[in-house]
Amino acid sequence: MATDGLHENQTLASLKSEAESLKGKLEEERAKLHDVELHQVAERVEALGQFVMKTRRTLKGHGNKVLCMDWCKDKRRIVSSSQDGKVIVWDSFTTNKEHAVTMPCTWVMACAYAPSGCAIACGGLDNKCSVYPLTFDKNENMAAKKKSVAMHTNYLSACSFTNSDMQILTASGDGTCALWDVESGQLLQSFHGHGADVLCLDLAPSETGNTFVSGGCDKKAMVWDMRSGQCVQAFETHESDINSVRYYPSGDAFASGSDDATCRLYDLRADREVAVYSKDSIIFGASSVDFSLSGRLLFAGYNDYTINVWDVLKGSRVSILFGHENRVSTLRVSPDGTAFCSGSWDHTLRVWA
Repeated sequence: MATDGLHENQTLASLKSEAESLKGKLEEERAKLHDVELHQVAERVEALGQFVMKTRRTLKGHGNKVLCMDWCKDKRRIVSSSQDGKVIVWDSFTTNKEHAVTMPCTWVMACAYAPSGCAIACGGLDNKCSVYPLTFDKNENMAAKKKSVAMHTNYLSACSFTNSDMQILTASGDGTCALWDVESGQLLQSFHGHGADVLCLDLAPSETGNTFVSGGCDKKAMVWDMRSGQCVQAFETHESDINSVRYYPSGDAFASGSDDATCRLYDLRADREVAVYSKDSIIFGASSVDFSLSGRLLFAGYNDYTINVWDVLKGSRVSILFGHENRVSTLRVSPDGTAFCSGSWDHTLRVWA
């Protein structure tokens, strides 16, 4: 019997080494395709002029760290969630609060606006994703209409509606992502492949895009096919947890922000990392990234309370924005590209333009 164990260990070791050598070969093949750097190609592109962005609105009302936010498609409303267990819907023009929900748990790490603007989804340490319909009846009890859609075996780290209100995609600390039917709460597809907590996800921008990208504590960014549940591409060049992933507006690339204090750009067609956005002076992790509408700028929120703005093509920093008094935890560009909103551990959200 003991020899069986020995055998198993040996085969496991040999399989492991075989997998490693195959990985090495793949990397070699990838390297052969690597002929030129992005910033070299972009040398002929005109440099960006001076631009000024300021805080235009400050949204105050959360009693603790703001952990997540999302824009409504109407380009005006914002939903945010916080460590105090509150989820608030804001009018970003007037800074008024339109709805507020108190969740049964603290640390509401994920929130999302439905494409129709008629519902929000949120979740966190309750391991669930709950959907609340929004109405303008002031006396209505929102909690009574709550629908529990997704159930994970660990905390919910991110959620996003697909192109309709009917399906929701979730990422969790249990190492999986999942696609759910909102009406029935049924699990439509699960995505296994991450070796640790999944921290973020983003849906491909095209209407037909049936792919999404996720990043996690295993330092991997993975691209998934929603229909098959298979991982179609994986990238492992970060040196620490990936906190945020965001598709390039065309859908041909995506950016990631990590605790290793860098942001990186991955080209899906070239199947490799094409740019690293970092400086020796930046030593704190990037918590959140998003592209401008044109895709020329990458906004990144950091744990040193700043927001850095990167020139995507040239790889250089074009601006640094100060204002938050604690780490920036979430950041999203508005749907029309005229502004972006950041949320912070200083309990506030700021709208910049």
